[in-house]
Amino acid sequence: MRVDLRGKVIAITGASSGIGRATAIACARAGMSVVVHARREDRLIEVVKQIESEGGRAAWCSGDVARTEDNRRLVDFAVSRFGSLYSVFANAGYGLERPVLGYTDEELLAIFQTNFQGTLDLMRLAGRMLLERPRVDDQPRGHVLVCSSCVSKIGLPQYAAYSASKALQDHFARAMRIELADQGVAVSSVHPIGTRTEFFDVAKDLSGGKRVSIQTPERFKQPAETVADAVVRCLRRPRGEVWTSTPMRALLALGTLFPGFADYLLLRRHRSVSRGA
Repeated sequence: MRVDLRGKVIAITGASSGIGRATAIACARAGMSVVVHARREDRLIEVVKQIESEGGRAAWCSGDVARTEDNRRLVDFAVSRFGSLYSVFANAGYGLERPVLGYTDEELLAIFQTNFQGTLDLMRLAGRMLLERPRVDDQPRGHVLVCSSCVSKIGLPQYAAYSASKALQDHFARAMRIELADQGVAVSSVHPIGTRTEFFDVAKDLSGGKRVSIQTPERFKQPAETVADAVVRCLRRPRGEVWTSTPMRALLALGTLFPGFADYLLLRRHRSVSRGA
């Protein structure tokens, strides 16, 4: 089944930079009308201007995904601005480096509120709205996408809260995918590897300027456009999970099959990074 994206509307959170911004531009180039959402209004305006300069249709709506009312306002705005809403891409999120014993309660609450609860809010709001739409032939009523991570499949030292929040996204996306499969709503989780965005700079700042976590080597990091193109392909041909690195997917599958081996590799890498910090 191939979906014609021309004229369809997508709302993207965390769209002021990185994967969100690249995906907004890629979706507009595919013919979609795009609503970009984030807290930084000046950045959103820049994205809209770039899309419009290329002949695309876009609008911006500022807000914080940690606030349910802001997520609801995003959905309502997309419908009022473009007349409908076909898809949402819950992409907003952040990470910080901490050992498990080093997190404060406030840090844990904040990261789960943004990465997980904010995503779940948007998934539920969009899912309920899409179920009210009539289904035409065998075409989906709509498509809910979540930007999870490759680390959703493994607990990463110094990044336990981030990887756990991504695992929660992954689990809820899978459950929702199965629950809505016969009702014409597609649900997909996206699992990028390390990507060249401001994510790591923000994480470093939030972590006190230190780098003590295992990260994708710079030479193996992918551009945000790689993820964006994978998202567009998934929108055209819906599937459950979107991966941007087959070797990483295979390695994580091997780690699930042999958890002791995964622990061994993580411990070696963790010791090496800690000594170099």
